[in-house]
Formats: sequence, structure tokens, C-alpha cells
Amino acid sequence: MRAVVLQRFGGPEVLQMGDVPRPTPGPGELLVRIVAAGTNPLDAKIRATGHWAKIQPPAVLGYEASGVVEEVGVGVEGFRSGDEVYYVAEVLGNRGGCYAEYNVVPARIVARKPRSLSFIEAAAVPLAGGTAWDGIVRRLAVRVGETVLVHGGAGGVGSFAVQFAHRAGARVLATASTANQRTLRQLGVDRPIDYTSEDVGDVIRRETEGRGVDALFDTVGGESLARLLPYVREFGRAATILAPAGDLRPIYRNNLALHGIFLARERERLDEMRPLLERGEVKPLIDLVLPLEDARKAHERLDSGHGRGKIVLKIAP
Repeated sequence: MRAVVLQRFGGPEVLQMGDVPRPTPGPGELLVRIVAAGTNPLDAKIRATGHWAKIQPPAVLGYEASGVVEEVGVGVEGFRSGDEVYYVAEVLGNRGGCYAEYNVVPARIVARKPRSLSFIEAAAVPLAGGTAWDGIVRRLAVRVGETVLVHGGAGGVGSFAVQFAHRAGARVLATASTANQRTLRQLGVDRPIDYTSEDVGDVIRRETEGRGVDALFDTVGGESLARLLPYVREFGRAATILAPAGDLRPIYRNNLALHGIFLARERERLDEMRPLLERGEVKPLIDLVLPLEDARKAHERLDSGHGRGKIVLKIAP
């Protein structure tokens, strides 16, 4: 089968089209014919230096996909050949990812594709949408009438986060570059913040009359969380999807709850998101659709850090 193979760790040039054996599902597994695969900054980090993910080249990257069940392994119930599905694949130790025509995946983490979504749209949901769902709905438990700041609101995870917060009834503030201010408005953000020309802290103070936001969702990482914690109200909540750095003392000074989010693989989360997706109340923001052969271009875009929404690889008709 065709696949994009990671030959060694390094830049996008280490990704090469190749022919690898088609996998066979074992007990409890499904063989999925992949129609589309989502790409994520996580993929680029593993490509650059994936030892931490317990992956050794040669390997196939890619950790979210939509497709059609081709074969059902022994002991699997609830699925049959021809079912349209989507899922987030395991990362740690997984050398057989989704940048390929076929993928074997444990049936317990696979969900049926929302009927109203195309395969391209569905492939953009599981990892980014699931991470945002964990942060906004499960961990921060955003409620009606609260004010929420999404730092990095135009990216893959952030674009879902602002939509989930908006649907929860919150007033949403979100940061993005000048080029993505209109995108934030289209996603339902009440007060877009241009971090290139505005002081984010000053905007928060004005918009909350000095009280601070009820919840902060950080998708940027590094010292960004530390810079924004002083603008979370006392007894407020914060969540980050990347390792924080800098002065985190406001956590205990202001009695804040801080959640670190590393997405666990499960079917239940995808099923929880299904109603909003099928009713069109939340939609994936897709920046670019590329053929599998252009996986390098996708990674060049990921490395730039200036993406808008998701980049999806189209693998089959």
C-alpha cells in the first residue's frame, strides 16, 4: 500500500512516499481504508525528534483519520465492513500511522463518522476537536455567562475551542494574528484580540472591568500561560495543551485550578461531540487539503506556526 514513510528524524524532507505491507487486524482491531488523514503540530514534533514518543524510523506518522472499515478483527462487535468511521490513533510507540492507504486501529477507540460531515471534514475533527472538548467542556466546564479567553483561537485546536465555548453560552475572547481577526469573528468570538498590535492583558482588563476571565484555554505553550495567568480571576480555571514555562506563582496566589491536557484515546469523546457536529453548530476550520504525496508541504506549513485551522491529506476518493 502507499504510505508516507519517515526515513529518519529531521525536517520535512525526511518524509518520502513508499510502498509498505498492508496491515492485518488482530483480535479487537479494525482495518480501516483511510480516505483522509488530519495533520497536527504533534506530527511535526515527532518527525523532528520522535524518540520521546517511543518511535523509531522507518515509521508512518499520522494520528487522526476518517475512512471505511475494510476488515473486522476477531471479537469485535458493533462494526462491519463498509461502516464509515473516524478516530484518533495512539501516539506512543505507534509506527503504523494514518499517512497511508490502510491503518489498523483498536475498535474501542473508533467512532462512527458524523453523517453530515464529509470524510475531509471528519478527518479534521478527532484530535484537535477532542483536545478542545476536553479543555472547554470536560476540564474547564465552561458555563453560561462566563467569560473565556482562548489563546491561539484560529489554530486547529483553538478554532474548535472558541466554538465549544460559544455554544456553552460563554462570552469568548480569543487571540490571533491580524490576518485571522475575521476568522475569529466568523467562529463566534465576541472580542477578537490582535496580539501583534494589542496588549492582551489590557484588553482583558477592559473587557472584564478588571475582574479577569473566568477561564483561560492556552493552545500556544511556553511562557504564554504564565503571562496570562494574572488576568484570570481569583478562583478561576486555566488549561494548557502544551508544557508551560515561566512564573506560575499566580496559580496558588489566586487559588487557580490548572489543567494539563494530553488527549486520551477513546470513542466516548467523539460520540459526545457528535450532536453539535451533525447539527452543524460546530464545524472544522480547514486551511488546506493536499494529496498524500504532498505531506512534505503540509509539514512545511506546520513548521511555520502560522496555520489557520487544519491541514488535511486526501488519500482516497
